[in-house]
Amino acid sequence: MKSTHSAAKRLESLDALRGFDLFFLVALGPLMNSLARAADAEWFNNWMGIFNHVSWEGFSPWDLIMPLFLFMSGISMPFALARYKSMPDKRPLLRRLGKRILLLWIFGMICQGNLLGLNPDKIYLYSNTLQAIAAGYLITALLFLFTRRRTQLITAVLLLLIYWAAMQFIQVDGYGGGNYTPQSNLAEWIDKVVLGRFRDTAQLVDGKVVVAEWYHYTWILSSLNFGVTVLTGLFAGYIAKDKIEEKRKLKLYFGIGATMVTIGWLWNFQMPVIKTIWTSSMVLVSSGYCFLLMGLFYYWIDYKGHRSGITWLKVYGMNSILAYMLANVIDFRCIGQSLLYGLQPYMGSYYSFLITLWNVAAIYVILWMMYKRGIFLKV
Repeated sequence: MKSTHSAAKRLESLDALRGFDLFFLVALGPLMNSLARAADAEWFNNWMGIFNHVSWEGFSPWDLIMPLFLFMSGISMPFALARYKSMPDKRPLLRRLGKRILLLWIFGMICQGNLLGLNPDKIYLYSNTLQAIAAGYLITALLFLFTRRRTQLITAVLLLLIYWAAMQFIQVDGYGGGNYTPQSNLAEWIDKVVLGRFRDTAQLVDGKVVVAEWYHYTWILSSLNFGVTVLTGLFAGYIAKDKIEEKRKLKLYFGIGATMVTIGWLWNFQMPVIKTIWTSSMVLVSSGYCFLLMGLFYYWIDYKGHRSGITWLKVYGMNSILAYMLANVIDFRCIGQSLLYGLQPYMGSYYSFLITLWNVAAIYVILWMMYKRGIFLKV
């Protein structure tokens, strides 16, 4: 990772949108879930689905967190990599990309607790959002550097169809063949066979690999669609960077977004929208919502020029990987518990909410101090 003090012009709507995503993930979500547990009120719990994943089929606002993270890694690509596209010798850049992918992969394993636990029996190779970003970013970066936009668009469509065709028509050992249940879809079988003992939650019990009953996330076949999600972000990045009329950009963002959402939900009648296995219909639905959000943020910030009041979002957005790592790896609650334990008898069940608030505040203070000093950690 490196620090940068660059004063180069940035796409502020992207920084704010990235901050919006990270704020929900590392701050608002944990706070609301902690408050719901403390309140234990039916009326409160009835709308907490906003802050939780759907169990299998369908899509909740919380299910957009991870796709939006991938989508935004694609938006930045035309700005970050454009100068390398015309270079005849791309080997230095490819080495840089390799380091980026490796770091994201290692960070993902750390976030899952697979490395810092120092337990070789709990080394899981592919199990985290950062690794999904790495896979999608690799696919998209190579396409960006070596192909034209038309080829990139055709590839995105082909990847969606390849995933769909594999899930629909390949049948092995009772898995697949159009089966989209948690236990019997093709993506589940592929992860089971390829990752084996190194799949998340896997344990060896009497010589057999056993995975937790609740765990049905898939990664190997889903990587095709991770690539598509990042590619859709790349297309959104093209719109932001191209020298076209600003109103035209907004029409493209909202028009493409609405079209993708509509097609995705129509496809849902044949291929269910399932975020857990990253179905092609889910990619269209989630990327469509991402386009709409990007259009909204672009309109308000870059088009209308409303930049006051977004600093707190940029604090999260301009150090997004660090924010994610702090939230997943370091627990600041122990400091709050050391200082505030005397309040526990008076706060009852709400004491846990106070400690969660402390943890969220500690992360924000660190990010804010780095933002004020112009230190932004990039992979």
